Amino acid sequence: MKHTRLRPGLLLAVLSLAGTAAATDVIASLDAYAPRQAALGVQLWQQPELGYLEQASSALLQQELRQAGFRIQAGVAGMPTAFVARYGTKGKGPVIALLAEMDALPGMAQAAAPVRTPIAGQDAGQACGHNLFGAASVGAARAIAQWLQQTGNPGEVRLYGTPAEEGGSGKVYMTKAGLFDDVDVVLHWHPSAENSAAQGTSLANISGKFRFQGRAAHAAIAPERGRSALDGVEAFNHMANLMREHVPDGTRIHYIISNGGAAPNVVPAEAEAYYYVRHTDPAVVRDVVERLRKAAEGAAMGTGTTVAFEQTGGVFSLLPNDTLGQVMQAALQQVGGVHYDADEQAFAQRLQQSLEKQPGLEQAEALQPYRADLAGSASTDVGDVSWNVPTVGLSTATWVPGTPAHSWQAVAASGMSIGAKGALNAAKAMALAGVQLLQSPETVAKAKQEFDARRGPQFRYTPLLQRADPPLDYRRKPEG
Repeated sequence: MKHTRLRPGLLLAVLSLAGTAAATDVIASLDAYAPRQAALGVQLWQQPELGYLEQASSALLQQELRQAGFRIQAGVAGMPTAFVARYGTKGKGPVIALLAEMDALPGMAQAAAPVRTPIAGQDAGQACGHNLFGAASVGAARAIAQWLQQTGNPGEVRLYGTPAEEGGSGKVYMTKAGLFDDVDVVLHWHPSAENSAAQGTSLANISGKFRFQGRAAHAAIAPERGRSALDGVEAFNHMANLMREHVPDGTRIHYIISNGGAAPNVVPAEAEAYYYVRHTDPAVVRDVVERLRKAAEGAAMGTGTTVAFEQTGGVFSLLPNDTLGQVMQAALQQVGGVHYDADEQAFAQRLQQSLEKQPGLEQAEALQPYRADLAGSASTDVGDVSWNVPTVGLSTATWVPGTPAHSWQAVAASGMSIGAKGALNAAKAMALAGVQLLQSPETVAKAKQEFDARRGPQFRYTPLLQRADPPLDYRRKPEG
C-alpha cells in the first residue's frame, strides 16, 4: 500500500485515531455489517431510479436506518424522496451529518459484466455509483450510532437522504430549508477509480431547459403556415456555439436537444434544448446563462417562435476545508486501499481492455497524496452545503483503475464485489472521521474557524438555484 507523507498536524490526528479502542470498535462494527451493506448496494443497483423518482431506493435506506434506531423525518424540503435520519442527543455534543445519494443516470443500463452488456428493457443505470454512495453512508452512520450507544458519548449523527444529485440540485432545497443550520460538520464521499481524501474546489453550475413554441403545419403541403420550434432550438444552439470563443477561460457549456419534434413531415410546434453551464466562479455562471437567455430570445424572434426558460438546477462550487481534510486523510490512511482477489483481477483486466487509460491495478490499493488545493472539474450540489457548514469528502476505488464516471464500466463495477469493497472502505473512513470529530470538539472548532475565514465576513448565501419548488418531473419521460 502506498502511504502519503504526513504533515505534523495530520500525524497528530493519525496518532490520536489509530489503534484506539474507538477505532477498533468502529472497524469491527463495519466488518460485521459488510455483507448487509454490500447487499444493500446491490439492491439499489438492481432498481436504478432517476432523480426525484427514487421511491424504492429512499424507502430502502430509511428502513435500514429505522431498524438501527434512527428517527426518520421523510419528505423534507418539498421532495418526497428526501429524508433526515437522526440518532443521539441534540445539544449535548457535536452534530455530525453524512450525505447519502441514490439517483441513477438515464440511458446507462449495464450488467455487472466486464464487457458492454446492456440490460434489455432497462434504461437507467448507476453510472455514478450512487447505489454505493447511499449504502456506505448508511453503513457509516450506523457504525457511529452504535459507538454513541456503547460509549454514552454526547453528540448526534444524522444521515441525509439526498435525491436528484444528477442535475436536480436536491441538496440545495435542503440547504434553503435550513436543514443543515444546526449541523457542525458534514461528511460525504464519492465512488471513484482511486483512493483520495484530497480537498479542493468543483465547478459551479446552472442547468435548465429552453422550451420553444411554434406552430404546427404539414411540412410538405403547407410549410408556410408553420413556425418550427426546432428551427428556434437549432438557431439558438448555433448562437451558443459561437459564444464559446467569447466566454471566460474555464467555462463549460453543454447541451442536448431533449425534444426535437415527433415526425419529419410535421413542422414541430414544440422543441426543447437542455443546457448546463459551469465555471469555478458562480458569478461567471450567472452571466453566461443570462447571455444564453438573450440568445434564445433572439433565436425565437428570428424564427417566429417563442421561448421560455425553466431552471432545473444550480449549485455552488465546493468550499474546501483543510482541517477536516487532514482528519479524513488520517482515517483513510488507517483503512487503506482495495485488495482484489483472483476473480476481481480477472474482471478488472478484461474490463480495462475497453478503457482509453489503463493504469496498473495496484492503483486500487494505493492512496493518493493528500492535497488541500485540488481543482475539480465536476459539479455537485454538495457545494451549497459546503458554503453553509464545514464539509469534507473523500473518494475510494469502487471502480477499476482508469474508469471514468458516467460510463458503462462504472455501472458494471458498481454492481459487483469491486464496488462493494471500495464502498466498505469509504464507510470505515467516514465512520472513523466522525468518531474522531465527536471526541474532539477542538478540531470541530478549528474547522469552523477555517470555514469562516474562507467564506469571509461579508458572505451571504444566495443560491444559484432561483426557483421555489423542486422540478420533481425533470427526469420523467413525457407520455405518449
